[in-house]
Amino acid sequence: MATYKKKYKPEGKKEENQIDESEFETAGVLNTLEETASRSEQWIEKNSKPLFYSLITVVVIFLAYLGYNKYVVEPNELAASNELAFPRNYFDEAATAGSGIDSLLTLSLEGADGNYGFLDIADSYSGTDAGNLANYYAGISYLQMKQYDKAIEYLSKFDSDDELLGPTALGAIGDAFSDIDQQEDALNYYEKAANKKSNEFTTPLFLYKAGQTAMHLKEFDKAEKLFTQIKENYSKSDQGKDIEKFIAAAKYAN
Repeated sequence: MATYKKKYKPEGKKEENQIDESEFETAGVLNTLEETASRSEQWIEKNSKPLFYSLITVVVIFLAYLGYNKYVVEPNELAASNELAFPRNYFDEAATAGSGIDSLLTLSLEGADGNYGFLDIADSYSGTDAGNLANYYAGISYLQMKQYDKAIEYLSKFDSDDELLGPTALGAIGDAFSDIDQQEDALNYYEKAANKKSNEFTTPLFLYKAGQTAMHLKEFDKAEKLFTQIKENYSKSDQGKDIEKFIAAAKYAN
């Protein structure tokens, strides 16, 4: 009976082919890397001047920024801060004066003897912290003088994240709107003031004012919620002492 002899490929040949393919792939990768590097070098060589000019531009902008801060911003801040001292004296004096308050506040607003008042500082140094603060003082001065439109105008220009000044400015706008009987606007600003920064002084104060304004507008549910916030979070504040009766008044007013 005839036998069939199976032919096998020599194992060495198979390994040899595999090695050749691996070497080919490696060579291809190296060629690709060389081509990429070559293109990168050509691109850098071609664009070296634009790259250099871009770097110079960045450096110049950075140095200009530093110079602007050192020679413009900082001197302006210092000058504005120094100017603020004069009208502050009249403003502080008006706070304790028994009479003639309006004349003192007018001096603080308009200045005297060649010195700037709050209005001049707010205008001439509008980009400085002192200029921003001058808007606050001007607004409070006008509020005390019962010039409510101007009070709202200047207090609205003031911007601060300070824990007390930020809420106080918003609450003062609420007071101004309340005094001209725009109660919806007053309620809006009292709520903004209460939510601006949480603390034991301004927050319960403006929650209380917001609650009272809501009562005036017959928004009793809102008033109850506002008074309840005082009870739950600020019971030890001045407004929290008798808050239960205000909660009850709002609850049973419906």
